[in-house]
Amino acid sequence: MSADLIPPAEAGGVLTLDLSALAANYQELARRAAPAACAAVLKGDGYGIGLAAAARTLWQAGARSFFVALLSEARDLRDLLPEAEIFVLNGLFPDTEAAYRERNLRPVLGSPAEIARWRAFCEHTGEELSAAIHVDTGMNRLGLTPAEAVSVAEGRAELGFPMALLMSHLACADEPDHPLNARQLEDFRAIAALFPDVRASLANSAGTIGDRAYHFDLVRPGIAVYGGRPRADVAPLRPVVRLELRIARIRHVHEGETVGYGGAHTAIRPSRVAILSAGYADGIPRLAGASDLRPGAEAVVSGHRCPLIGRISMDLLAVDITEIPEDAVQPGDFATLLGDGLTLDNLARHSHTIDYEILTSLGRRYHRRWV
Repeated sequence: MSADLIPPAEAGGVLTLDLSALAANYQELARRAAPAACAAVLKGDGYGIGLAAAARTLWQAGARSFFVALLSEARDLRDLLPEAEIFVLNGLFPDTEAAYRERNLRPVLGSPAEIARWRAFCEHTGEELSAAIHVDTGMNRLGLTPAEAVSVAEGRAELGFPMALLMSHLACADEPDHPLNARQLEDFRAIAALFPDVRASLANSAGTIGDRAYHFDLVRPGIAVYGGRPRADVAPLRPVVRLELRIARIRHVHEGETVGYGGAHTAIRPSRVAILSAGYADGIPRLAGASDLRPGAEAVVSGHRCPLIGRISMDLLAVDITEIPEDAVQPGDFATLLGDGLTLDNLARHSHTIDYEILTSLGRRYHRRWV
């Protein structure tokens, strides 16, 4: 059964996805980026909120260029958005050329071998099928070296296909004072000058909200669209995700007793503990839990912020609700893990991870509702 079809009464939690906030965030980023165009990134099932809902919402909000990681994602997106410009970031895998042609998709070519294969395919079909070219300026993942990019520019007449986009990716944009940012900008600017008739794209979310010098012709915000914080010094836009977990049981724990696996939490007073019906199988990081040595994340129960205690297990977690009046909460009620002032950034920091991982890990056992 798909997550959106799980009845709320049967689910361990309810995941609410605010599509009006998603649209507003995109439009705000597009406003900041203008006159550069603003694409939308939909990889990872629309950053975990659902590809179909995110794609339709962002198209209606004005996005016309989209980025995904894999061909399989691009196929699904093409079915949803027949007129969109769709780029596939992870490169041209062998024997996939025909699929790109069939679905009018644009591979992002990041090596001389990929460029050669795409050129050969265009020659074989007798068509000039456009593609993007990725140049590495400091990330050292995908992309041509700067020297290889210069060779492409020098042999442009023999390239064999039109370039839809020249792109690179910032490695440290979330740290605006990192010296690698300026080096990448300088290198990309020099390479883009070799392709004056081709759109250029460098900025991710953090680059989009920063110095306009990074915008070029097209920005590619991802996490900021989905309500995450792209930089520590910049407040996130509107929250898109709200997560409420069902209270399965309320226990009275005596002073000195432990809670959860490994006895990691010891009650220092007589306590009331709410057991919530979700865990790491639902995408709640195990490190969000707590022990006697360190605090964990928080949940909001009946309007009160309450600490998570003990280890997160596969399907359950515990929250100390001692400070809440007994008649204010009962089994079957919900506790909020995201929302009511608890942000993605809050949960990510307590979990020693990042907003991106929280969003894309949210499980399929919740009842999902889009509003």
